[in-house]
Amino acid sequence: MSTFPFSDTNKRYHTLDYFYKHKFHSKVFKVSLNANFTCPNIDGTVGYGGCLYCSKNGSGEFAGNKEDSLEKQFITIRNMMLKKWPNAKYIGYFQAHTNTYAPVETLQKYYETILKQDNVIGLNIATRPDSISAECLNYLAKLNTKTYLTIELGLQTTNEKTAKLINRCHSLTCFEDMVKKLREKNINVVVHIINGLPYETKEDMLNTVKYLNSLDIQGIKIHMLSIIKDTPLAKLYEEKKFKILTKEEYIDIVISQLELLRPEIVIHRLTGDPKIEDLITPTWLTKKFGVLNDIDKEMVKRDTYQGKKLT
Repeated sequence: MSTFPFSDTNKRYHTLDYFYKHKFHSKVFKVSLNANFTCPNIDGTVGYGGCLYCSKNGSGEFAGNKEDSLEKQFITIRNMMLKKWPNAKYIGYFQAHTNTYAPVETLQKYYETILKQDNVIGLNIATRPDSISAECLNYLAKLNTKTYLTIELGLQTTNEKTAKLINRCHSLTCFEDMVKKLREKNINVVVHIINGLPYETKEDMLNTVKYLNSLDIQGIKIHMLSIIKDTPLAKLYEEKKFKILTKEEYIDIVISQLELLRPEIVIHRLTGDPKIEDLITPTWLTKKFGVLNDIDKEMVKRDTYQGKKLT
């Protein structure tokens, strides 16, 4: 039995698996969906070209096929999962691009399509902090009373210089304001950050986590920067050859970040899942479970755990 309060195993951080098991008393799967949204940072509303690292799939590499209906996408993925977990429950994950960037009537139609499916207990909706209108926020608040709703906000970094370089096209103030608005409606917030962004130091990455720890967030997704073919980032990397974190450096930074996070914050992700055929570097990212196992081993070696530096 682990001494870490949010673990039934040897994990020293608050895993999503632990959280779902204790909240829903069941195996829970997220079904990644592609509703064929676009993004205000692509169509010119706030910027053009998207974020430097964003792939043509809108960071939805493992979402469903956008040519299929949402219902077909959901059923196809669910049927694969049923073979291993026949009694599982499901969360519809609107993953690709900006999933609140449409009229509320459209959003309602898309979200409700998934909520009607068997054994769906909630929705995770990935979006940008500048893309939730007042009308949308009110709708999400109503939705939150009917199902288990989580809004996933991209932040990536608190370093404004880096944010400008990667073409995020929203401010830190905009992000913080949206977190407050969502929490005022009692909506769960999960935040995405990226380690290894061009020219960032370990201190920059720790500062991002220190900042998030001061906010009322319920979860975090930590990604390693991956250089994907046919992205503006790939072009920048080819020209500048900026430093890419080694696996050992990444593990060290992640553990240092976990030590700075409140134990109740759920860790939804600790590394990325790039498609091998699209990945330029770092190639160590293709061994996801190896990275996770090495994080576990190093945490044991250091005798550390999530939140240790807060006590």
